[in-house]
Amino acid sequence: MSLPRASVVIVSRHRAAALRRCVLGLRQSDHPQMELIVVADPAGLAALGEGPWKAVAFDVPNISAARNLGLDVAAGDVVAFLDDDAVPEPTWLSRLAAVFADPRVAAAGGFVRGRNGISYQWRAMEVDRTGADHPLEIAGSGPVLRAGDATRAVKTQGTNCAFRRSALMQIGGFDPAYAFYLDEADVNLRLAAQGHLTAIVPGAEVHHGFLESAHRAADRTPLTLFDIGASSAVFLRRHAPEAEWHPALDRVRREQAARLAGHAARGRLYPTQIRALTETLEAGITAGLGRALDGLAPRTDALPPFLALPGTGPRPGCLLAGRVWSRKRLAAEATRRAGQEIVTVLCLSPTARPHRMRFAEGGYWEQSGGLFGRSDRTGPRLRWRSFARRVRDEAVRLARVRPIDRTPAG
Repeated sequence: MSLPRASVVIVSRHRAAALRRCVLGLRQSDHPQMELIVVADPAGLAALGEGPWKAVAFDVPNISAARNLGLDVAAGDVVAFLDDDAVPEPTWLSRLAAVFADPRVAAAGGFVRGRNGISYQWRAMEVDRTGADHPLEIAGSGPVLRAGDATRAVKTQGTNCAFRRSALMQIGGFDPAYAFYLDEADVNLRLAAQGHLTAIVPGAEVHHGFLESAHRAADRTPLTLFDIGASSAVFLRRHAPEAEWHPALDRVRREQAARLAGHAARGRLYPTQIRALTETLEAGITAGLGRALDGLAPRTDALPPFLALPGTGPRPGCLLAGRVWSRKRLAAEATRRAGQEIVTVLCLSPTARPHRMRFAEGGYWEQSGGLFGRSDRTGPRLRWRSFARRVRDEAVRLARVRPIDRTPAG
């Protein structure tokens, strides 16, 4: 099946090292016709260097405005969005783009794995007109198409979503009234209200690190709740009847209070800090209720030139497996092969330690853990297997999202 041309927009601000790693991973994409658009602060663009991509300098803390700048220079039929602290699987973009062969589809989103590279951080969700999330159970691993309306729609995650460019331009792109939080949910409801379908694509996976930012520390402790409060209020004004605003805002307060209590239980926050953060939430709600809301006119749809990212497309993959004491040798071999193949290193210790997955700076994937530990968090904590059997089992599991053509043992 021929895939539509795709543009990938990465928005980055003050995280140059993460941006470089994200681009390194994206360049291993098996999509043969893609372009890359980087919207970043000048220091981030300088650290990334010149390359075969479209660079847009932007250093304002407004994710919606940044995404619109990327959208305006995108030339693909499909525009995908990726956070700078994420790395996609090589098959990610092809699987997201493929569903747009159905002309009814205007949006698509995949699954997101968290910091350990194993557990799911995000799967499938709907959002209603008050901004409340509703989990969806998706059967099987194939794409699922769902309709919505102005009151409820499939919610895509900003670090793993794609849209039909023409449809997104027609509704005015992202709403700059959302500097952070609920910006994709707003787009989801507006597209659904026009009768478009959204595809949930479980096999389109992204690994998301949740790095520190102006909104959270490295351990995910919030530094401010202002934009959550402001965006929640804006969302209600955009989508919900006024009678539903106060109950919905009370729900937001309860959710954030529970979040802060969880961090306090882990020793990350003290009562004075909780009070201060709660005040930022209230200040944000007040600001959002009073924020000027402009209408969203269709964006100028003059199609710019397409700048293909060279070197993408299908390529072979291999799994290099070995014991923990062979890690340095495996890393060196993986780095050497990474330019020509999709390389995964499986490094096993003689333990039952749970597994982790990461994308290394050498341009390869590394999975580490115990020979008897679990790589599926729903499986048993301890399972006796031979080294060869464990390697075969992991090769089968990983081949669902990443090319694994050969498994030479290390």
